[in-house]
Amino acid sequence: MSKRVVRVGVTGHVRLTRGSARPIYRALVDVLRAQQQHGVLHGVTCLADGADKLFARAVRDLAGTFDVVLPEPPGGARDIRRLLRRARWVLRMPAHPRPEARYAAASAEMLRQCDLLIAVWDGNPDGIHGGTAHTVARAREMGVPVRVIWPPKAKRRGHQVGGGSASHSILVPAVAASTSG
Repeated sequence: MSKRVVRVGVTGHVRLTRGSARPIYRALVDVLRAQQQHGVLHGVTCLADGADKLFARAVRDLAGTFDVVLPEPPGGARDIRRLLRRARWVLRMPAHPRPEARYAAASAEMLRQCDLLIAVWDGNPDGIHGGTAHTVARAREMGVPVRVIWPPKAKRRGHQVGGGSASHSILVPAVAASTSG
């Protein structure tokens, strides 16, 4: 009998402080490891800087597989090329002159492919179309469960958090009620 595949997507902030990487990575590993209890781990990511790259590394380190939905051509950084080579498949989204439209389209495709969304998010509802807050809102509209992580030591570069979550990991209550049972 084959094990069920647990498809986990990610959205999260890109401008994380250097000191945020380790606690966010550990929180991602904890949440992903818990998902492995339900089946074979498979991630879906846009592979943006920050949270998405940490997610891909955590999935890989837990012997899971991942797919990439690229909103724009990847940069030439060695770490991106390495992660792209490890992806099961890579979907390149059509070009669009506005970056936020490219990211919104890529995030929508990622949400269609996942059973759970992990949001590495400070809880601030402000942001651009296609950004973290927008993707979380879209997931909620689609009925995709959202797991928010924002460890106490996590910080964004050049951003003052107003009303963000200080909890390590929470299941968004509106989604928890619709997914229990």
